[in-house]
Amino acid sequence: MSQTVQAGRLGRVRDREVTVVSPWIVVPALLPVIVFSVYPLLQGIYLGFTDAQSGAVGSAEFNGLDNYLQLLHSPHFWDSFRVGAVWGFGVTVLQFFASLGLALLLNADLRFRWLARTLAIAPWAMPPVVVGYTWRLVYAENGLLNSTLSAVGIDTGNTGWLSSDFWALPAVIVVGVWAGMPQTTVVLLAGLQSVPHELKEAAMLDGAGPLRVFAAVTWPHLRAIALAIATLDFIWIFNSFGLVYVLTAGGPGGSTRLPMLFAYSEAFTYGNYGVGAAIGNVLTIITAVVVIAFLALSFRGDKR
Repeated sequence: MSQTVQAGRLGRVRDREVTVVSPWIVVPALLPVIVFSVYPLLQGIYLGFTDAQSGAVGSAEFNGLDNYLQLLHSPHFWDSFRVGAVWGFGVTVLQFFASLGLALLLNADLRFRWLARTLAIAPWAMPPVVVGYTWRLVYAENGLLNSTLSAVGIDTGNTGWLSSDFWALPAVIVVGVWAGMPQTTVVLLAGLQSVPHELKEAAMLDGAGPLRVFAAVTWPHLRAIALAIATLDFIWIFNSFGLVYVLTAGGPGGSTRLPMLFAYSEAFTYGNYGVGAAIGNVLTIITAVVVIAFLALSFRGDKR
């Protein structure tokens, strides 16, 4: 009996020894992350505290908070942040509701639903450069938008939508919503398909209409997914660069100059690498604070 118990203990010990994994096995996976993500991030943070400039002789010197004090008194920075806030929140909110409506439509039992889903995610396959140049043609003075409006009796005076101080930002926001809808729609559609159909049927048998079913059954199951995708969308949109750069390059007159475009111009147009890196550091902190506050408020509402 004792030999059997001892043999069983030895077997369990051997099993534990087999399942022990050396921590060094994760080094090959962490090495690319450290080299291509962590090191450039730390280098960028340090660069924001230096006077690095293009063509400067010698290495950059540490200048403390001088770059940040310069931004604090720069009206161009605050104006770019205002534009970025309108762009970020505008695109995020409009894109979410448009994607939610499209996801509800694609989740319905319709004919040729597979074709509709394919067409809905088509913009996702287009690079931002292609999207930008395509919409530049749409917004041109003799482009598709003005031609369509003229055909229905609306005289626009051949407005150059992207060259107008008033219309440039709304026009860019429309493109941002159109370009970002596919991934948000796919995520929300996956969330809708995870809602138990039995709960919907039970609610309808109790006399609940479509809006009541959505509020009482669908939305509670979809809320966590909606929160996650809205937060990610805001991070991506607020820090976006390529699409707006192709459309307007920040013009006209800075009306679409997002913070990342301002950082780009400071670093690569005027050669102020330290200031450009400082802008990136500020944007990282602002984005983190907004996201943390948003998540905190949302989780507090869930607890209630």
